[in-house]
Amino acid sequence: MSEPAESAQLYSAIEESARLLEVPCSRERVWPILSAYADSLPKAVIALRVATGARYRGDLDWRFTVGSDVDPYAVALSNGLTEKTDHPVGTLLAEISQRCPIASYGIDFGVAGGFKKIYLFFPPDGMQSLSTLAELPSMPRSLADNVDLFARRGLGDKVNTFGIDYRHRTVNVYFGGLPEECLEPAGVLSMTRELGLPDPGEQMLRLGRQAFGIYASLGWESSAVERFCFAVMASDSSSLPVPLEPEIEQFLKGLPNNAADSRFVYYAGVSSAGEENYKVQSYYNWQPRMLDQMLLSDSGETRA
Repeated sequence: MSEPAESAQLYSAIEESARLLEVPCSRERVWPILSAYADSLPKAVIALRVATGARYRGDLDWRFTVGSDVDPYAVALSNGLTEKTDHPVGTLLAEISQRCPIASYGIDFGVAGGFKKIYLFFPPDGMQSLSTLAELPSMPRSLADNVDLFARRGLGDKVNTFGIDYRHRTVNVYFGGLPEECLEPAGVLSMTRELGLPDPGEQMLRLGRQAFGIYASLGWESSAVERFCFAVMASDSSSLPVPLEPEIEQFLKGLPNNAADSRFVYYAGVSSAGEENYKVQSYYNWQPRMLDQMLLSDSGETRA
C-alpha cells in the first residue's frame, strides 16, 4: 500500500528539522504517529517547537490538529502510541469531551520521545469555566484548589484550550481574553507570588506585556502550580528579545516551511524549580482559521 502523500511529505520535513538540530530521528518512532492520524493531516495545522535549557535537549516536538469527530486518545491506544492506564489521566479527555463543546484536538509528539500530549481546543465563542472543569472526577484536585486565585483575576471563565500530558501526568490550562492587569508587571508578580512561583525576570515581564495568552501547568501529586507561562506571537523569529541558544537560532533560519506566511509563537515560562526558559513554535502548515482559535484580547485582536 502506498504511503499517503501528506504523511510522506511531513515525515521528510520532520526528518530535516531533526537533522538541523542534531536530534536523532527514527522512522520507527515517528511514522506510526503520522500513520495513525493520516486522514487528518491534509487539513491540519502543523507546527514544531523547540525549547531552551538542558531539560529539553535531545528532542524536538511536533504537533498537529485533528477534527472534533476523532477520538485522539482512542486512536493513540489502538495504535500502540501510548499505554492504557488506570491513572485518572486516562479518562480525563473523555470527561471533558462529554461535558464541553470541542472545536478540534491537537496531538503533540517528540521526534525522539514519541507520543506525549493531547490538546482540546474549545470554540472561540465557547471558552470554558474553571469551575466546570474542576468538577470532573478525573481532574487533578490542584485545579479546584486554584480556581479562586484565577477567578479573582478575571480568568474564571476564560479557558480557551486544555492540554493533557500523558507522559508526565500533568495538565495545562490556557487562558484567553485576558484582562489587561494580568499582563502588567504588577499583576504578573502578584499572581506568580500567590502561586508560590519565583518572580519572573525583567525581560520576561516585558515580554508578558505582548502576550495573547497565559497558561498554568498542574499535576495530581500536589496543589501547587508547577509552571506559569506567557504566549506571544510574531512573524519574525528574531523580532522578540528572547535569549535563544546559537544552535536554536540557526535551526529556526533553516526550518522547512509549508505555510504561506511565517508565524512564530514564543512561550516564556517560570517553573516551581526556579527555572526560566523559552520555547519557540514555528508553523509548518498554518490555517487562517486558527486566528479565530488563538487566545484573543478583550478588544478582539491578538496582542502580537
